[in-house]
Amino acid sequence: MVVRRGADAYHCGIDAAMDVIGGKWKVLVLWALDERPHRFGELRRALDGVTEKVLASHLRELEGDGIVHRKDFGEVPPRVEYSLTPLGRSLNDALAPLGDRGRANIGGVPPEPGEAVRDLGQPVGG
Repeated sequence: MVVRRGADAYHCGIDAAMDVIGGKWKVLVLWALDERPHRFGELRRALDGVTEKVLASHLRELEGDGIVHRKDFGEVPPRVEYSLTPLGRSLNDALAPLGDRGRANIGGVPPEPGEAVRDLGQPVGG
């Protein structure tokens, strides 16, 4: 179980945000759930290389932080679906510019200063 620090222990907002999304797989879970709700097995297949233990742990942490909603259908065999909460969607919106920057710099060439970047690395208005 991850223990979050108290509000006064953070140096800045980025420090607090990284406490929630830190780890190799959490941002990828958010990305996958942004498309649509997923069952556990679907998520595991979508995130090639994640272990069942790590995925389960990250989903519990994200649920505890109010980022992910877990819906248990109460069926046999068990059926559970994960989706983003409004807070999770707003977090994905905040991460979108970081993803844009990453896509634009995959080749190692940084954009010109002040150049805004959109999907597929296309400059805004270009």
